[in-house]
Amino acid sequence: MSRRLRMWILAVGALGFAALFCAACPRLPAFGGDSHPYGERAVRAALAHRTANVVAAVNFDQRAFDTLGEESILFASVLGTVVLLRQTREEREVPPAPARVPLPVRRYALLLLPVALVVGLYVVAHGQLSPGGGFQGGVVVATALHLLYIGADYRALERVRPVGVYEIGDAAGEGAYLVLGLAGLVAGSSFLANTVIGYGTFNTLASGGIVPLLNMAVGMEVACAVVVLLARFLDQAVEIEEESGR
Repeated sequence: MSRRLRMWILAVGALGFAALFCAACPRLPAFGGDSHPYGERAVRAALAHRTANVVAAVNFDQRAFDTLGEESILFASVLGTVVLLRQTREEREVPPAPARVPLPVRRYALLLLPVALVVGLYVVAHGQLSPGGGFQGGVVVATALHLLYIGADYRALERVRPVGVYEIGDAAGEGAYLVLGLAGLVAGSSFLANTVIGYGTFNTLASGGIVPLLNMAVGMEVACAVVVLLARFLDQAVEIEEESGR
């Protein structure tokens, strides 16, 4: 495909988007008004399914299919990174050299590690009750593990980060989300419908129906995906070098 043809395709797509955007703007409510129809409906739907965190209800109940797309984008991105950064025949793996870490950095990194790990797990577990959820908590959990790289050295990180296990966890989190969606079809409803289990008691960990289950599936996928993603880049920076030694 020539550069000129690519520019024409880009121009046609941009014009199409601009036309649709301009057509949608006149139907928007007036700025600064006191009418919030979408917000009011989202709150009513969240309360009807006993989900205290309305944002979580939107993400994992009212538009759970969109969240599946967002999760799948991360899954596909990590998969692409694994393929692109795989070790080639012209490269070899060398053991990482021990790193000298200043004592204050080591002390505070290792002190913060369990705190960050617990906070990340808490954010995932309480996603249907308070701000946060699987995406945010998953990143915090993955970051907590990598404090070992800062506070100790790369070999210490490798001992708690068997990449193959986290690759399985990444796929399992993605698969669990799909399975929960298919459970709605099996139950006679629609894909990802929040009708599989009861809604529980409002403002408790067991509330919200499948919202906490989808949230945990996303938390597992995000945490494992970030670990695998960073592992591939760190391998390239620390362990992998060309046969010529460059």
